[in-house]
Amino acid sequence: MWTVGKTSLAKALSTISSTAAFDKNPQSKERGITLDLGFSSFSVPNHHLNDYDSLQFTLVDCPGHASLIRTIIGGAQILDLMMLVVDIQKGIQTQTAECLVIGEITCDTLIVVLNKIDTIASEKRSSSIDKMTKRLRLTLQNTKFKDASIVPVSAFPGENEPPLGISDLIETLKKVSFIPKRDPTGSFLFSVDHCFSIRGQGTVMTGTVLQGTVRLNDNVEISTIKESRKVKGIQMFKKPVEKASQGDRIGICVTQFDAKLLERGIVSTPKTVPIVYAVILQLNKIAYYKSDICTKSKFHFCLGHETVLGRITVFGNDKEEFSLDDEFRFMEKYRSPTDEASENDNSDGLPAPSKQYVLCEFERPISIVPGSQVLGTKLDTDIHANMCRLAFHGKKL
Repeated sequence: MWTVGKTSLAKALSTISSTAAFDKNPQSKERGITLDLGFSSFSVPNHHLNDYDSLQFTLVDCPGHASLIRTIIGGAQILDLMMLVVDIQKGIQTQTAECLVIGEITCDTLIVVLNKIDTIASEKRSSSIDKMTKRLRLTLQNTKFKDASIVPVSAFPGENEPPLGISDLIETLKKVSFIPKRDPTGSFLFSVDHCFSIRGQGTVMTGTVLQGTVRLNDNVEISTIKESRKVKGIQMFKKPVEKASQGDRIGICVTQFDAKLLERGIVSTPKTVPIVYAVILQLNKIAYYKSDICTKSKFHFCLGHETVLGRITVFGNDKEEFSLDDEFRFMEKYRSPTDEASENDNSDGLPAPSKQYVLCEFERPISIVPGSQVLGTKLDTDIHANMCRLAFHGKKL
């Protein structure tokens, strides 16, 4: 299996390994690809951001294989900055393009890492890097990442060879780094990506704090099953702490909870996260999706680490703000506001409304964080087909 080398890059950068880091999963080692989210970190001296002596970067190693897009989406929604790893021999592939789309939806800063430069003969390396850089610039031209840095590296040139370009990548990370705005107030929301038992201690849930603060002895609720437990311990990269706030990567220990009841999901302040059968989104069509988005059609909806099948209804109006008290036009399918109505699209002959929405009705109830970003996808499409499976996105209204 040919891979772009994301895990090797994470290993070359990291000084601390955490949950599922560096493909610990035996199946990952057997198949030669990343199957799960892996977490690790490294710190560098701080020279340009006030009030901090050092900067810690937490790396989320997401799978790259197209069949694992659900895991990629779940990982991307907790990012502040994205590194898109591209194999210099392969360039942009279908799954790379889908990751770029997800990045545009979920974060504002991108670095393209051009990996495996050691596979190019030294006398041809410089021209090959220039050629691929120009191709990548064309790809990025119509995205919000058109000015993204492109850094050539070789994360793993060989068993006894040091990585190439890693110091340049770290310098680039330092230049684009920023202190994200964090708010410790509000209800506690915790995106859990792994859950496991430790004999004699209890059940550990690892993840990222999306909102608010958690402290020792707080009661938290596992939203999918509506059961509450008391927080007995908190760790942050193997160090015990008494509290954690928005943006922190932590492990929470609770007792008398069966780890098999939760693989991934939301843990929160009790009675914060509702369970719903349907949501309404403002519909933003993804430009690379070439099929129609039609009423009554089915999509896979991705919300954080959750994926659920459902059916849609498209509707719209010309009001600036959404209100359930307003009147809306039913639509057979999404139409760009610049499109003219055609005789064969079953429309009402009127121009497309300026604001279009979609009612997503799920086949099973799910827990959803207020204001969540929802992604409508066609995950049943053949992964070998050269087409984007990501159809639309929007925030829950």
